[in-house]
This record gives sequence, structure tokens and C-alpha cells, in this order.
Amino acid sequence: MDFRGIPISALKTHDVLRALTAETNGWEPGVVSAEVLQAQEEWEAVDTIHPEAESWGCSDQPGQLISFGEALQHLQTLDLSSFKKRIQPTVRRTGLAALRHCLFGPPKLHQGLREERDLVLTIAQCGLDSQDPVHGRVLQTIYKKLTGSKLDCALRGDHWEDLGFQGANPATDLRGAGFLALLHLLYLVMDAKTLLMAQEIFRLSRHHIQQFPFCLMSVNVTRIAIQALREECLSRECNRQQKVIAVVNSFYAATFLRLAHVWRTQQKTISDSGFVLKDLEALAKKSPRRLLKTLESYLARASKGQASLLAQKYPGPQAPRASDLTFTGVCALQPHSSEGAGLI
Repeated sequence: MDFRGIPISALKTHDVLRALTAETNGWEPGVVSAEVLQAQEEWEAVDTIHPEAESWGCSDQPGQLISFGEALQHLQTLDLSSFKKRIQPTVRRTGLAALRHCLFGPPKLHQGLREERDLVLTIAQCGLDSQDPVHGRVLQTIYKKLTGSKLDCALRGDHWEDLGFQGANPATDLRGAGFLALLHLLYLVMDAKTLLMAQEIFRLSRHHIQQFPFCLMSVNVTRIAIQALREECLSRECNRQQKVIAVVNSFYAATFLRLAHVWRTQQKTISDSGFVLKDLEALAKKSPRRLLKTLESYLARASKGQASLLAQKYPGPQAPRASDLTFTGVCALQPHSSEGAGLI
């Protein structure tokens, strides 16, 4: 209000404006109020605040690796009741299908193992929690073990696409398998017996012709394991070993090994992925014990340095351009479809 009516040419002579535009060494405030000092302290403290969601990859010191057992134990301490309500432990059959399954199907899972089965299916309902440091450690461990890096990486970024996620945020690719998909990857890279296999499949996924998205393919394999568990295809083996989690883990690894073997020996490319997964699921449900035996044999030879997925060099067709690939969900693949299929 004080400046109204003052000509612009005369503003430069006004005492207040002269003070505000003076050089720093030419003018200093006479009195600093307590409010100003408090505001200044609060502003200076802003630099020490870091966003919670990005804390996984912002530490000056690299985070420690986490084992499968430690991650599982952490999940067991959480309240997962809201996720447990969503599960359907077994596939519901009616009519002749129910009668056939009762007469000729696999045995029922022992009563004492059903709680462990429900835990597996409950974890598959959980998503990636950006506020849980343990979830961050799981991702960091997978990244470090596959790439050989000793440094932490950011929660989101293009580096996840290098591992075979479809985007910069791994959480968006877990549909159909939930956090169980990450636990399976963690098991694969942290178990000394399967680490070499994981690294070999990862190298195969980066082949200049037969490349495929490693982590996304792994999510699909986890989904097959979930379906096999729900359809009681693994009940006989679970009853025999008196374990569920260990059997599901081994079944996942065995199924992934079978996929890699078919992919390499039959010279598959990304355009074949949907059909490969469809055939793989049928075989895995029909002959789980056969896959587990193959895994045992491979790991035994690998421990002696005698097994390798990439031991032979082989020719293949021209690699398709990424922009030309059509990704359709394997779940949506029709039985008589003749079109190209992709991943979930």
C-alpha cells in the first residue's frame, strides 16, 4: 500500500527498496526475530531428509545379502491374514472330473502339511512392498548374484530390464505369482547347488539370437509351480518328503531347467515362448517326479563340473526385433490358437 502512487522512476530512491537491493556487505538486518531463526533452522534440516521409498538403493554402504530362509522367516512374522483369505488351496472339480480325480488322481496332501501349503499360496498373493527393507534386500540380492555387482542398485530403473523384467519397476511383473516369484529367484541364486544353473540360464537368456526376459520367464515358471501345487500334482512328493516349501522350490528349479534345455536344444526364440510354456506346464503337472530326477542328475554332474547348458555352440534363426514381438499371456493362449504367444 505504501508504494501506490509513487512513480516508477522514483522507486529507486525509496529507502526500503534501496535496502533490499543493496549489496550483501552494504546492508545487514538490525534485528532477527525468533521466528526467522526457527524457520532458518527448519530449512537447513531439510537436507537430512531422504525419501522412504528409495531407501533401498541410497545407502552409502552396500546392503548385506539375504538368504531364502531369512526372507521366509521374515514373512512368517507378518500378519498375512488378509492375503490368506484370497487363496484357493485346491482346484474345485465337479461331476466326472471330480470322480476321475478321486479314483485315479494323486493322493491328498497330508493334514499336517496343509498349513505349509497355505503359506506358499498366501505368499503368492503378496505383492512387492516398497516400505519393507527385507523386500528390498531380496531384490538387491537377486541383482548382485546375477550380475556379479557388489554395489546396491536403485529400486526403479532400466537396470531391471537388463535382468529380464519388462519395465523399470519389478513390482509390475509379479502378477499371477506375487512375492513367491521373487522368493523363487532368491532360492535359485542363493542355494550353492543351483547358483551355477541360474547363471547359465541367465547367460542363455542374453544370447544374441535366443534371448528371452529371464525374470519374466521365471515368474511364469513360478506360476506353473503354483498351479501344480493347487492341482495336487505335488502332493505325492510332498507326502514322501514331509515338506511342501522345499518340494515346491525344487519343482520350480526343475521346471526352469527343463525350459532352458528345450529352449537351447530346440533353438527356440521369444516368439515361441507361449507355446513352450504351455507344453512345459502340461509335462510338469503330468511327470513332476521325472523333472525332479532330472534336476538331481544335473546338479550332481554340475558339482563335478560335468554339466553345462551352454557347452555346445549351435546355429539358429535370425533374432526377431524387440519392437516386432507380440506379448500375450500364456494364461490367455487358446488351445487351438495358431497365433504367436508370449509371456505373462
